[in-house]
Amino acid sequence: MFNWGSRSKPDSKPDTKTRGDAAEDAALAHLERAGLRLLERNYRVGAGPSRHAGEVDLIMMDRDGTLVFVEVRARADASHGGAAASVTAKKQQRLIYAAQHYLLRHASPPPCRFDVVALDGDQLTWLKAAFDAG
Repeated sequence: MFNWGSRSKPDSKPDTKTRGDAAEDAALAHLERAGLRLLERNYRVGAGPSRHAGEVDLIMMDRDGTLVFVEVRARADASHGGAAASVTAKKQQRLIYAAQHYLLRHASPPPCRFDVVALDGDQLTWLKAAFDAG
């Protein structure tokens, strides 16, 4: 079951950072159980194409050597399109920008893909190759 984080008051919602961290923890645990290995968490770069920083929630290595850039999105429920629908074209651009920056470390970059882990309430959905960089 997905834990939205501890609450300071019985009727208050946990803050965004707490919810985000809990979602990333759940996604990471799920991906590691599937055999992926964590390389980086919350990889950030400076201003990108839309003057906003790019960030990748999780950078993982799949068993076959594919480098996986993972965006984790969480919503209390699936209304308004759910968590996966919140990965807009602008968000994808920021992820691609950060991934390109990360890949500068590699003389010969491995195969890569962009995955999304969407948490809608207690439902976790892993969307492999959710979008392309091109």
